[in-house]
Amino acid sequence: MLVGMRSISPKRLSHGRRDKWDTTGVLLDESVARGPVDFPEIFGNRRPVEVEVGTGKGTFLLGQAAARPEVNFLGVDCARAFCCYAADRIRRAGLTNARMLAADAAHFFEICVPDRSLLRVHVYFPDPWPKRKHHRRRLIQPRFVSQVRRALTIGGQLLIMTDHLDYFRQIQRVLTGARGLAAVRIPRPANLGGESVGTNFERKYIPLGRSFYSAACLRYA
Repeated sequence: MLVGMRSISPKRLSHGRRDKWDTTGVLLDESVARGPVDFPEIFGNRRPVEVEVGTGKGTFLLGQAAARPEVNFLGVDCARAFCCYAADRIRRAGLTNARMLAADAAHFFEICVPDRSLLRVHVYFPDPWPKRKHHRRRLIQPRFVSQVRRALTIGGQLLIMTDHLDYFRQIQRVLTGARGLAAVRIPRPANLGGESVGTNFERKYIPLGRSFYSAACLRYA
């Protein structure tokens, strides 16, 4: 089951342009998600790696990859249409330190990500699944956070933002109960104006006066 991330329906992406998207060198083959990932092989170097879960159109990933060329970025989204769209944007920008992968995030972290291989994990505006009977579909659960902790280097960070207060309260409970993680202030990404993280959802909601709730934790053990 694909769970946890929210984005505009891929159907809203122009069907007439899909065949024009060039994902060469950016979009990873989905077979990558069948077993352990070799990040140095994927990126061709051993620079630190950060993963964004639920990239949507890739706005955050694009901005951060451009601002921080010394870091490798991998975007993971369960919607292949968004992965192709974001990959084409990354290719056109000439960014060599970003890749896209169409995969379920929970599966990817449990099966594919090696221990202590990530500097940061970004989860911005995940699907809140507001109905109580659907809460089990929320991405931020103890099992997922445990896998993220395993994947982070010592000193690595998990960064989360949501506009849904009830989900945020659950996120706080899950993080508080997580072993080996300590709460920290969420760092402000590079190269932003009045935004906090620089995603499409944030830009959409700022003019509406929507409240944002953020949480961050650091792996210390």
